[in-house]
Amino acid sequence: MSSKKGMARLLEIAGEKRGLLIFSCFLSSISAVCMLVPYASVYFILKELLEHAANPSNADGSFMVRWGVIAIIGLVGSLVMMYAGGMASHIAAFRILYGLRIKLSEHIGGLPLGWLNGTSTGTVKKTLEHNVEKVETFVAHQLPDLVHVFVTTILMILVMFYLNVWLAIACVVPILLAFGVQMLLMKGKKTRNSVKLYYDSLDKMSGSAVQYVRGMPVVKVFGQTVHSFRQFYADMIHYRHYCLTYTNQFQNGFLVFKVILGSFAVFILPVGIFLLSRDSGGVAFASVLLFFLVMAPGISAPMFKIMHLTSTLRDIGEGVERIDRIFAEKPVPEPENPKKPATFDIQFDQVSFSYGMDGEAAGNEALRDISFVARQGQVTALVGPSGAGKSTVANLVPRFWDVSEGVIRIGGVDIRHIATTDLMNTVAFVFQETFLFYDTVYQNIAVGQANASPDAVFAAAKAAQCHDFISNLPNGYDTLIGEGGVYLSGGEEQRIAVARAILKDAPVLVLDEATAFADPENEYEMQLALKQLTKGKTVIVIAHRLSTIKDSEQIIVLDSGMLAERGRHDELVAAGGLYARMWDAYTDAAQWQMGSGGVVQA
Repeated sequence: MSSKKGMARLLEIAGEKRGLLIFSCFLSSISAVCMLVPYASVYFILKELLEHAANPSNADGSFMVRWGVIAIIGLVGSLVMMYAGGMASHIAAFRILYGLRIKLSEHIGGLPLGWLNGTSTGTVKKTLEHNVEKVETFVAHQLPDLVHVFVTTILMILVMFYLNVWLAIACVVPILLAFGVQMLLMKGKKTRNSVKLYYDSLDKMSGSAVQYVRGMPVVKVFGQTVHSFRQFYADMIHYRHYCLTYTNQFQNGFLVFKVILGSFAVFILPVGIFLLSRDSGGVAFASVLLFFLVMAPGISAPMFKIMHLTSTLRDIGEGVERIDRIFAEKPVPEPENPKKPATFDIQFDQVSFSYGMDGEAAGNEALRDISFVARQGQVTALVGPSGAGKSTVANLVPRFWDVSEGVIRIGGVDIRHIATTDLMNTVAFVFQETFLFYDTVYQNIAVGQANASPDAVFAAAKAAQCHDFISNLPNGYDTLIGEGGVYLSGGEEQRIAVARAILKDAPVLVLDEATAFADPENEYEMQLALKQLTKGKTVIVIAHRLSTIKDSEQIIVLDSGMLAERGRHDELVAAGGLYARMWDAYTDAAQWQMGSGGVVQA
């Protein structure tokens, strides 16, 4: 991990070249210089008037008009340079945002699913959006201001020292005092802890908010409110508490900072009066003192901008640390010498797996010593009670996690020796919980193969029994799904997912209860489509409806993470073991009926 922090680390992460930012800062510097020209014009005009105070008609009118024109030119030049610098900084900011989000997304995409399961969705969302968005605000808007303020302040102080050293020192003292207050506020350990607690509470509240919105149907059905949704309510209270703590911690320092910067005249007047008393007839010094009294308070505005900028830099520093925490997570390692399988038998060889971090806690093993072979061209079904490890077995095939012990091979090749891209192209997966994008039906199917022709997409939809209901949608295949469009039933969503798998046409197919939401009318047709799809492929099916896997060439029965039985349907029923009991329970349940007296068996 890089030792750089804050803005330097941010630019390093984004991979953004500094050329555009330097150009933006240069233009902002020119703008700052031009902005001082009107103040210089005021000084020379005042000086001319004071020198002829006894008889103003003797003042050089053309001289004052010339300086007035110069002031207008300086102001226009400052605005033009500020606009150009702002454009350059905006381009740089959006490039940095793009680079950050692409790198974060690619890194998260390479992490094992275990990391996502153990991390709040709201936290990831906040890092990708809120923390990264603050970068755009700083680079596009505040960085040019920072350069503008810095150059303006330095030039004004230099001019002041040129005009009168003692008066300049009187101006510098409140600036140093104000910055000293700011440094004490920023650098304290207590401040850093408060900032961390503030952002931690914001992360928790964001995660709870996502969960609250997702659980809204349950909240409404059971007549609950946000107050009774305890976690979300508690996180909001904690966030309020840390906001108040954060504010109270900085309010005294901010008041001192503000009072000091508003008190330039308090420092200048005593020094000016003392010097003027020693040279009471000096008109030149009087004009200098007047210039200081007019200009010095103007330094306070840039100083307030710097205060807000330091606060933003503190926020960015905290955001960069959170971004680095994500980058510190190790992705699933890629093989140094990747191999490609020539055949597609899947072999589990004494596989054990734990969802604990880094394979810890053997007592929490989800799988223990699992060994079987799923042959190419055959259907291997995984059955067992809830929590037996069926979905875990399926998720290990595309290497969503790495096994704790043992080996999984495809075509004799350890899947850890297959490049991730090749492995993903080898395996098609239909999840139990279907996810559809906020996009058209066509694009949701085309996810299976980005370069597929429309005819191939339509053929996949027909094979998955999707074509008829898609044709009845308002815009057919161009109908938007989700927000701003239509919402599909669970069965329709699952058939869209099956269509994706059909379109992908991968040699290994994993179906996690692919017909769970199919109605009786379409289930037979969908089974025919899946039977056509599975020809010549290695198929692993997770089944809860045992009738759907009766004809499987191999049935693996799991229980508490261990392989309990294996064989064909008739063999397992005859054996009278766990599968036979599950089959009896399943056939008995199929005869149950709901009546006014409750559930009864027909």
